[in-house]
Amino acid sequence: MTAPIRVLLVDDQALLRHSLAAVIGAAPDLVVVGQAETGDHGVALAKELRPDVVLMDLRMPGRDGIAATRDITTDPDLAHTKVLVLTMFELDEHVHGALRAGASGFLLKDTDLDELISAVRRTHAGESPFAPVVLTHLVEHYLSTPRHQPLPADGLTQREVEILTVIGRGLSNTEIADTLSISVKTVKTHVGKLLSKLEARDRAQLVIAAYNLGLVVPQN
Repeated sequence: MTAPIRVLLVDDQALLRHSLAAVIGAAPDLVVVGQAETGDHGVALAKELRPDVVLMDLRMPGRDGIAATRDITTDPDLAHTKVLVLTMFELDEHVHGALRAGASGFLLKDTDLDELISAVRRTHAGESPFAPVVLTHLVEHYLSTPRHQPLPADGLTQREVEILTVIGRGLSNTEIADTLSISVKTVKTHVGKLLSKLEARDRAQLVIAAYNLGLVVPQN
């Protein structure tokens, strides 16, 4: 039997934490192992409990979500732990900082509960779920930032270009497999090769790469 995905909640709003705990705890393959009301407490619990996924608020008193995310993602003892950010505002300037700090994905706090559960699973699987409006603003931010060198796109196969294109549209591995009529295992293999060839740290950077290469056009 597969072990459940272990989730840590970090948010200064007690009502939201308890609500999330109830929803996540009801999923058969997820379990909430801890709750923290500050960034400092969240980092301490992450080190103690070693969760698979941390649901992280950004704006908290004391150490904010960006600093807490960085501390978690740079800790070699927490190499398997991934951070999924929950933010209140789609234009929150802290989202960019959280991405640089190593966050795997970004959701708004009014996200549909089924989408939230799916996002936790996708984050654990190594994907980068984004609320569509957050993804749009994130891409616009990175496209407006001058690059010091061109994106290294030479050497991509036709299939890798196809994979990168649908990654840029925000599709999950399962959705990509269905769209291109290939197996999920094959999708994961191609994603790994794309990360290497494009010198991308994670799937979030592959999304940006798809836009930089013109494979996906920002929607107005």
